[in-house]
Amino acid sequence: MAYILTFLADLCIAGALVGCAYTLLASVVVWRFQSIRPAGPASYPAISILKPLDGAEPDLLARLSSLCTQDYPAPVEIICGVQASSDPAIAVVQRLKARFPDVPITIHVDARQHGYNRKVSNLINMLPLARYDTLVMCDSDVEAGPGYLAETVATLAQPNVGAATCLYHGVAAADTFASRLGALAINTQFLPQVVTALRFALAQPCLGPTIAIRRQTLDAIGGLQAFTDVLAEDHAIGKAVRDAGLEVAFAPGSIGHVCFDGGAWTMLARQLRVARTIKVVDPIGYAGTAITHPFALAVVGALLGAAGAGAVVAGALACRLVLCLAVQRAFRLPPQPARLVPLHDLAAFAVYLASFAGGRVIWRRYKYRVASDGTLVERPSRAG
Repeated sequence: MAYILTFLADLCIAGALVGCAYTLLASVVVWRFQSIRPAGPASYPAISILKPLDGAEPDLLARLSSLCTQDYPAPVEIICGVQASSDPAIAVVQRLKARFPDVPITIHVDARQHGYNRKVSNLINMLPLARYDTLVMCDSDVEAGPGYLAETVATLAQPNVGAATCLYHGVAAADTFASRLGALAINTQFLPQVVTALRFALAQPCLGPTIAIRRQTLDAIGGLQAFTDVLAEDHAIGKAVRDAGLEVAFAPGSIGHVCFDGGAWTMLARQLRVARTIKVVDPIGYAGTAITHPFALAVVGALLGAAGAGAVVAGALACRLVLCLAVQRAFRLPPQPARLVPLHDLAAFAVYLASFAGGRVIWRRYKYRVASDGTLVERPSRAG
């Protein structure tokens, strides 16, 4: 037994040291990250924004309003979809229409479910109302600047690009523990992993908060109906676009992903869903992300009695703080709550381990079971 514990302790310390090297490499990649702004098209196309909504989230009106004040030189229509006439988001959209009477804004209520992915069903229900052939599917929690549409469409207009997507950073919706920890998880874990993977061509992501695509391209890959039972519909759409011989390109910079305060358990459930989604998309690569947890690995090694573990714990934490500063600088974020990094890292490692134990996820109040191929195989039931 003592031999096994010693072996595990040494393994954790070795993993932590490798993780420190990776973290410093990721810090350099992120620090040197520069977006290349594509040249704008000769003429900008009219856009239909598809905005699936579910409830009156905090500051929803402000985020919707930002779409009405874009620096975009062509017609833009906004189609908001809900799945129940009692959805409080309807009242928010009505206020939006009153505030911007000259902007074409439609609220569509449609309860039809075309598969187990409720977001995709909502998008399918909205799509027939879209008048234009350039579609921007945009999540309700996206926080975007005035150049968001112009930069996304300019990216889509590049040669051989079939879809455009955006990096995103976390934004705490409130000055609460859960909200700030959720944003920190994106900014110090998810975002640098994506940037590093793109730099070394280790992955080909397509990120769901924003996907811009032409209608003819969407039709060519089977339409949204092809993704009605897929948990990671964003990844599946990106793969289908690439399989069609086109590229998925990233617009410059990043957009905000607002992290709401639903409490610590809700935040952890979301992190577990994200983890299990990534694991399904790339199981081998996901297993390798163990090295992105150097601080937690070092702490486990110290608890198991590894020699010199204290120095490794301190070094791993220092590396993680350097990465935090690199992300803050590269994406011009406000000061991050560095004091929460140790707690976040321990929680993130616990989520990583838990992701291997089962295939159930909670997504917006609904429980799902996910098959090994990433499809949802059980009709969602209410959580809690």
